[in-house]
Amino acid sequence: MTRIAGSSAAVPPPAGPYSQSARIGSFVASSGQAGFLPDGSLPDGVAEQTRLALAHVRDALRASGAGFEHVLHMRIYLTDPSQFATMNEVYTEFLGAPYPARTTVYVTLPAGMHVEIDALAVV
Repeated sequence: MTRIAGSSAAVPPPAGPYSQSARIGSFVASSGQAGFLPDGSLPDGVAEQTRLALAHVRDALRASGAGFEHVLHMRIYLTDPSQFATMNEVYTEFLGAPYPARTTVYVTLPAGMHVEIDALAVV
């Protein structure tokens, strides 16, 4: 099977040698997306960054023929455990029950980034 890259003008361009999303057969994966604004800046706060990151994941998945309804698993990288509840509130604005499987990991991200999110979907 051939890997097909997906690209959306609504998603910030990759900062390295990777695609916004990729598809092989019925599997679609998004690259990790952060909460960047169109001008490349980051808004303050985990809520707005989570909202933007999820919108970027959604648009990256769409570029490869998938949507949140196809997501099997999401990974969320969060810099501050005290922001977990805020991130979850925003998460439920985008995804509903039955929820995909999910892993949340606390990490160090580049300066100003509070969250990064990726997804694996099956269409």
